[in-house]
Amino acid sequence: MNITINAVRFRTDEKLEKFIHEKVGKLDRLIDNAVGCEVTLKSESDLKKVADIRINVPGSDLFVSKQAGNFEQAVSDCVDTLRVQIERYKNA
Repeated sequence: MNITINAVRFRTDEKLEKFIHEKVGKLDRLIDNAVGCEVTLKSESDLKKVADIRINVPGSDLFVSKQAGNFEQAVSDCVDTLRVQIERYKNA
């Protein structure tokens, strides 16, 4: 699955990008027909970091947005929610 990372008004460091690729890449094992994935990171304040993840699948998109104190936690929360969405998608 091709993962695209977009950071709004800041640059991501290599460590954060590697973390995102590892976490989101694990979802690829759960869903075979994913076309691509887009991760958008926004820093709304020092204590409010937002991660949006959209997985493109035939027929629809799976989308989740979470906020946390840091990007790593926001991405992890998104991945956990996407696991549930993927199971629902596969069973539909």
